[in-house]
Amino acid sequence: MGDTTVCIRPANRAEGREPFSGAVSKKDPHSTFQAYFSCNMETKGLRMAFYLLLMVHSSLQQTFSENRNNKTELDSAVEELQKQINNIVQELDLLKEQQALQTVCLRGIKVLGKCFLADPVKKTFHSASDDCIAKGGSLSTPLTWEENDQLYNYVRQSIGSEEHIWLGINDMITDGQWVDNSGLNVRFKNWETEITLQPDGGHSQNCAVLSTTAKGKWFDESCRAEKASVCEFNIV
Repeated sequence: MGDTTVCIRPANRAEGREPFSGAVSKKDPHSTFQAYFSCNMETKGLRMAFYLLLMVHSSLQQTFSENRNNKTELDSAVEELQKQINNIVQELDLLKEQQALQTVCLRGIKVLGKCFLADPVKKTFHSASDDCIAKGGSLSTPLTWEENDQLYNYVRQSIGSEEHIWLGINDMITDGQWVDNSGLNVRFKNWETEITLQPDGGHSQNCAVLSTTAKGKWFDESCRAEKASVCEFNIV
């Protein structure tokens, strides 16, 4: 066998011997001290390497923790930035909408927080309603006597003195229960009641028109009839 140095674990105190950690050369028993010293140095080296590994591990854990904290802070910053971008986009959309409404108002007329824009082309109720929605508005629906008078005068000037325009109300769901574009019950009404006692069409006439020949009075009408219309746009 070769000249192999073997590190020996400490002896047990219970055996009556001193604890000993060293190395014994199988060929030269007298080199015990040198072998012990060499083995002890190797042990110290292993301990140093182990301590270094512990330090590196601890450093890596700290770095990972810091990176995780930094990532959390970065995520929060990105989220806040995204919120600011969304707010800016909303403000730009609102600005575009306001500019579009200003253009509409220049072509039509302003009435009590609204803009009216006449369309003389005759269409069915649903076609006229869809066209107003596509423009960003809805079929005109007066809420007060003053609004009704303003709409009546505007229709006479822009479309004609003997015309009917669709109103944004109907009783399609429940006959006799008139609702507006939002599905809410109509509070203000200006039915013609002196001559024809409107509304009088029953199930066959579920839409309504404003008549310029009757000075702004309302009549129920078949939704399939073709009439002119006025779109309204809410403005700030």
